[in-house]
Amino acid sequence: MSDLTIGLLGALLATNQPLAVSNVIQQQTGLAVEIAADPVAQELRDVMLADDAAQEEVSGWLHAFEAQPASAKTKAASEELNRRIRERFDRVRERYNLFLKNHPDHARGCLAFGSFLNEIGDEEAAKAQFENSRQLDPKNPAVWNNLANYYSEHSPVTKAFADYAEAIRLKPDEPVYYQNFATTIYLFRKDAREYFHLDEQQVFDKALGLYRQAMQLAPDNFVLATDYAETYYGIRPLRTNDACAAWTNAMAIARTDAERQGVQLHLARVKIAAGFFEQASNHLATVTNAAYLDLKSRLLRSLADHQNPPTNVVENITTNLPMAVMPVAAAVTNIISTSTNIPNLSSNLLATPPTLRGQNPQ
Repeated sequence: MSDLTIGLLGALLATNQPLAVSNVIQQQTGLAVEIAADPVAQELRDVMLADDAAQEEVSGWLHAFEAQPASAKTKAASEELNRRIRERFDRVRERYNLFLKNHPDHARGCLAFGSFLNEIGDEEAAKAQFENSRQLDPKNPAVWNNLANYYSEHSPVTKAFADYAEAIRLKPDEPVYYQNFATTIYLFRKDAREYFHLDEQQVFDKALGLYRQAMQLAPDNFVLATDYAETYYGIRPLRTNDACAAWTNAMAIARTDAERQGVQLHLARVKIAAGFFEQASNHLATVTNAAYLDLKSRLLRSLADHQNPPTNVVENITTNLPMAVMPVAAAVTNIISTSTNIPNLSSNLLATPPTLRGQNPQ
């Protein structure tokens, strides 16, 4: 399968991607207000809707390709799919190029084009358009956020720190900016320690504080609550009370039974680490979803190992539990952090590390 097909398929199938494959026009209040009186705004909106239609069509192709038996996914079939995708997106690229040729100083046009380029994997070209947009309209927080996302992935990460801070200054009520900033600080802790002059625990506190600010602005956002709860897996010593409270909050806002069962796995994982074996067993008993049974089985083995550790052997749990699934609401009390030996279960089904979210014209 070609790099383009693989990249787009990965974006399509990701549980928690920075941008949906469909280029939905997010928070376009400003653009919508202008459309009635501004034909240029209408022209841009038409291009963005064409972009959205192309993304949706390609998404359908990728779903259909992925649903085929392995025998049908030949090199020739992959190359043909890749050709169709490129041709479909080239038509959209031409429309953006024509729009900006006619309106070279249109900041939101540059931002929309950059978002499109980023979605199809042309990140350097996307960055150039974001830079153009920022020069034309430095007061638009979305472009600062998108550039920060770029620097988070390509360095220098310190520029990402500064750009997220500016996005928040310009629009302090946007939860996405706090979430992205928190994720970047958490992932690049060494850089954060040096940049903010903090020790590691203070860096964790800073990231957690940003997540909590985002959650105050978006209390029902399940993915956000999940990102927050997962952060505790990387903190040593384990903050058991806070981790359990975070996953309990995720449980409260989970939207489906599958999400709730996923949270039960995470709660069991934390309880095993804390030594609350009966509670962990109770959580695991609620998990019946076939997609989670392998993870449940591994956690049950981990639970048994913790309850009956081999004598005179230093225990080293290497089982792997997923790093992302769901949100929280009630604190768990009377839990004391007693262990840092967390069962670590990984699975393609649930392993969705925190990702950064971009924005289109607002």
